[in-house]
Amino acid sequence: MEIAAQSNRQMPSPWAAVAVTLCGVCAFLQLYCTQPLLPLLTRIFHASKTGVGMTVSAATLGVALSAPIFGALTEQLSRKTVIVASLLGISLPTLLAATSTTLAQLIFWRFLQGVMVPGVVAVIVTYIGEEWPPERVALIMSFYVSGTALGGFTGRVGTGLLTDWFSWRIAFVVLGAGSLAGAAAVALWLPRERRYPPMRPGVEPHSSFLYQVQALFRSRRLVATFAVGFNVLFSLVGVFTWITFHLSAAPYFLSTTALSSLFFVYLIGLVVTPAAGFLITRVGLRAGIAGAILCSMAGVLLTLAQPLSIVILGLTLLSSGVFIAQTASQSHLRVAAPPGARVTAAGLYMTCYYFGGTAAGVVPGAFWALGKWPACAAFIVAMQAVALAIALLGWKVPDSVSRQPSKESVHPGAAQANL
Repeated sequence: MEIAAQSNRQMPSPWAAVAVTLCGVCAFLQLYCTQPLLPLLTRIFHASKTGVGMTVSAATLGVALSAPIFGALTEQLSRKTVIVASLLGISLPTLLAATSTTLAQLIFWRFLQGVMVPGVVAVIVTYIGEEWPPERVALIMSFYVSGTALGGFTGRVGTGLLTDWFSWRIAFVVLGAGSLAGAAAVALWLPRERRYPPMRPGVEPHSSFLYQVQALFRSRRLVATFAVGFNVLFSLVGVFTWITFHLSAAPYFLSTTALSSLFFVYLIGLVVTPAAGFLITRVGLRAGIAGAILCSMAGVLLTLAQPLSIVILGLTLLSSGVFIAQTASQSHLRVAAPPGARVTAAGLYMTCYYFGGTAAGVVPGAFWALGKWPACAAFIVAMQAVALAIALLGWKVPDSVSRQPSKESVHPGAAQANL
């Protein structure tokens, strides 16, 4: 019945795809914006590297803690209402962060920024799967992931440039204003979901959240997806956080603007990710995630070379691999999660994913103390190897489903009915 309903869906307008992309942009515009500022913040607040790293980890921790709550609360709420309200909720602490006079205050506002992000990130993933035909889900998901890449790029580069030209406070004001404008555009262009309340027939509205979580964690494929998500963001945040200290020291001595310019490599993701969306539908999700992680590992290893051009090439491969891995992981989440708990599953995925980002802002500090950047890079590559093994073992399709490979690779939404 679900497959029949999906096949009769009308295609949302092109403006809906633009709104989905804007959701990715606005959700990630501020999330990592302090990364190019870390060496500067150590001087402004007279803090340690781990201390200023908390301006990154606090935001991702907020995401990790609130994601399952949003997942549980929004199973019965309008998807669009939650998304637009969350975009507005991101804007306020971004503006207030500009008033910080201590590092603790900045960390607090960064935490509140992160708390509101799952209202966009967790819900839009489910919205895409519900509103577009199954054969379009991976493609529209790639537009969203490209939006996250554009948002992450704009936030980091814009913050670095505005800080050098004006001040870090002005940078936060501009980001907050941009988030408000994005919320208005999404409210105008994102259509209200066609099913309200978005509940699958036969699922009790009073189902216990804890019971639902317990059921989700009994799925080998979902647990593997959560673990892969942790490792994927760990590698991205770990590299781009700690390499700023490496490149601001000898022999590079890069300025704040130069450090922020490193994130131009994110633009590659805007091209690679949509292309990967098409490729994944043909080679399958396991092959897609394996290739993506191997690409990321190669990128981290290249950052150990001394020429700056090779380091930038390594960062390009890393970020492109991560964007492809995120597309594959979120498409697999749609395949593996039961229809009545997809927002909850997306929330749990976001929790694990952003716990990875939180750990990456702090844990590599111990390896930095042992051997600076080479030690950090070795540790991150080891984590990526673990993610690769988990994906290859945990994403294996049961025999009953593997006999119908086209349904998973080409129609990820429809494959759910066969699990």
